[in-house]
Order: sequence, then C-alpha cells, then structure tokens
Amino acid sequence: MAQLHFTPLAMERVWGGRLLETRFHRPLPDPIKPFGESWEVVDRPEAQSLVADGPWSGLSLHELWNDHREDVFGSGLEDRERFPLLVKILDAREDLSIQVHPPAHLAESLGGEPKTEMWYIAAAEPGARLVVGLKQRVSREIFAEAIESGRVAEVVHEIPVQAGDHIFIPSGRLHAIGGGLLIYEIQQNSDTTYRVFDWNRVGLDGKPRDLHVEQSLASIDFADIEPTMDSAQGVVIASCEHFVVERHSLGVGENLGAVSDQRFSFLHLVEGEFADDAGKVWPAGTTLLVTPGDSGPTATQSSLILRSYF
Repeated sequence: MAQLHFTPLAMERVWGGRLLETRFHRPLPDPIKPFGESWEVVDRPEAQSLVADGPWSGLSLHELWNDHREDVFGSGLEDRERFPLLVKILDAREDLSIQVHPPAHLAESLGGEPKTEMWYIAAAEPGARLVVGLKQRVSREIFAEAIESGRVAEVVHEIPVQAGDHIFIPSGRLHAIGGGLLIYEIQQNSDTTYRVFDWNRVGLDGKPRDLHVEQSLASIDFADIEPTMDSAQGVVIASCEHFVVERHSLGVGENLGAVSDQRFSFLHLVEGEFADDAGKVWPAGTTLLVTPGDSGPTATQSSLILRSYF
C-alpha cells in the first residue's frame, strides 16, 4: 500500500498567470511567462507524469499502468493502452477561448478524441464567470451567423461563479473559462479542443490562434440552452462513465479511508495540509495517488479535498 506523488508539468498558455507560483509556491520554468495549466496526472505520448519519490521513483504513469496495474490501481480494470484520466489545475488570468470538445460518436471522423470533463472552482475573483451553453432561441444557424459577424460573445450563456462551485462539461457542450479563476479539471485522457472564438487575440507567437469552425459546428450540442451550475449529491459532485469526483472536508487527524480494497483514488488537496504514510506533510495544491486499500493521508489542519476515481 502506498501514496504516490507525481511531478507536475507546468504548461505555458497565453491566457495563464502565476498562481501556481504565488498560491501553491511551486517553481515555474520561467520567471515571467504565463503558465495556465499544471498537468498533475497525465499519460500521453507528448507528456508523462513521473513518480517523484519512493520505491517507484522515476517510473512514468504509463509504466505503472501497464506494468504494475493491479498493485497500483486495483483489480478488474479495463485493459486500455493508456491511463484513461487527465487531471489539471488551471490558472485563468484571462478568458480562455470559446470552445467545444467532440462527442464520442463524431470524434474519430473529425480527427480528434472525445473529452468529457468536470470543473471545480477553487478560487474566483469578484465578477468571475464561465461561458456554458447557449442563450435562449440560439439555433445552429444563428450561431453560425454570429461567427461570421464576430458576435459569438452575444449568443453564449454566461454564469457567475464563486469558490466551491462545480459543473460537468460533457463532450459537445460549448464552454469557456473566464479570467480570474483557479480550477481543478478532471477529464478523459484527451487533448482535443475545437476553438470557435478567441476574443480576437494573438497567441504566444504573436499570430492569431487557429480556429476550428467547421469541427465546432459539427460538435456543439445546440439543445444545451442556458444550463446552470451543478448541485452535489451528498459528497459526490460529478459522476459519469469516465470518473467520479467527491468533495470532502477533513478535520485535524482525519483521513478519508480507501474507496475500496480493490480500487485506487486520487486525492487533490484544495485547501489545508495533509501528511502521507511516510510522515511528509504536503501543502495545498498537492495531488496524491492512493493505492487500493490504503486509508490515505491524514489531515494536519482543517482541509478541503477532492477525491477522484473510476
């Protein structure tokens, strides 16, 4: 039984900021550039999580998944080539593009991968908002006209948000993260995003970023009209065929216990501190993989934790 920590991967983004450094006290690869994403857990050809310490130090998530699956993740898991989840922390200093991820039945024909995800709002500046879905009476035709005339922002649905809010983003749901938000994102292992509008800005290379209008129009669920933020079902804040995400508050000396003797989980420490089974104290922003049957780290101060698994 063990609790594993992976080395996070900081990703430079034109819309990012420096909260990974100022809030979570993480060193960033450059002292000035904006970093919008920390990939906490990833198994992709272009990016790999590596175990930071302990007996499996230096092994990749891909190696753990393929060579130590039952010990690390549990029994009875589907035999997929790659670990099926990707976990990120997003620091949105500015608005992200208005975008969509392709639904499963269309993804391959569009040259992409399906991506269903959920967001947990860890911090929000006053006035922060999300774009989710469309306004009333906005059809595919009206939306296409808005793209042509540069009025996309007028036909999308905005939702004001605050810390503690959460929402499920299935493939096909039009969405954008507004500036001033720190978000935990738990998603399918996919990196396909179709941008339909990017606020007329340029990328890090000084050129306008590519848009994917045809793919976006094919992917958007035009019946998704003015959705609202989600409500928790007990401790569960998101549940689908790809993942379950729970929210827990722990007092000093408490731990969550195992999901089961047969299943791993990730613990994402949003606020507070906890100590692992070796006695190391971890700060807010830490993600630990808890192997099957392990009771998990113990809170050393009042803590807010997300737990994800499948």
